[in-house]
Amino acid sequence: MFRTIEISDPALETDNLRWVTVKSRALRERADLTLFVPHEAAPNANLPLIILLHGVYGSHWAWPLKGGAHRTAASLIAAGEIPPLILAMPSDGLWGDGSGYLRHPHQDFERWILDEVPAAAQQAVPSLGSSPPLFVSGLSMGGFGALRLAGKYPEKFRAAGGHSSITRFEQFSQFVEEPLERYACPVGDESVLETLLVNRDRLPPLRFDCGTEDPLLEHNRELSRQLKRAGIAHRYEEFPGGHEWPYWQRHLADMLVFFASHL
Repeated sequence: MFRTIEISDPALETDNLRWVTVKSRALRERADLTLFVPHEAAPNANLPLIILLHGVYGSHWAWPLKGGAHRTAASLIAAGEIPPLILAMPSDGLWGDGSGYLRHPHQDFERWILDEVPAAAQQAVPSLGSSPPLFVSGLSMGGFGALRLAGKYPEKFRAAGGHSSITRFEQFSQFVEEPLERYACPVGDESVLETLLVNRDRLPPLRFDCGTEDPLLEHNRELSRQLKRAGIAHRYEEFPGGHEWPYWQRHLADMLVFFASHL
């Protein structure tokens, strides 16, 4: 799949983190992801792969180095609350303030996440095997991406979720500098709800949460209300906190435990 792939030297890696750079066909340029590979990972163990999508302004290092995602996962594995698993934390492609994980006219940020990130992770981590159980979640823009991808491609994922999620494309205007028309957002991709409704009978288990001081709170509440009206099963939770890393760091554990329950 990749003309070139660069993987960090295990002898120089720290904190169970691995770094990968590939030449992406979907993006037509190089792209990065950070992987968490626990000590418990045995070769060809077919471990679960959880893709964590960052929000606007971020990159592949945001989830580990601002959210401590790898340490949360390691702690839960050590406590026996989740099994050994791999975290894949990719860049969104670094378009503008955030690509939205959407298909753009000349770059396909959706296929980067959907096809190339799992393929890169499999090349870099022998423990994944040929067909690892796949999960996806994210924060803010990443929640929009994760829930939308689960709606469009339900057969790909065992479960999906989001924290403090953008729920409709127009909400990007609260965060990004680029005019929204520059995204050329494809028809049908403007709304998390709309994408979930398309495959409503085939959706994977869904979980999302939001902080009670988050500016996106009402949008997340409305998404939950609309899903209930449509008869779509999901778990929605609220906790104290705002649109900020301390909130996402605290509640990543809830998502990982949820995902582990669907293995």
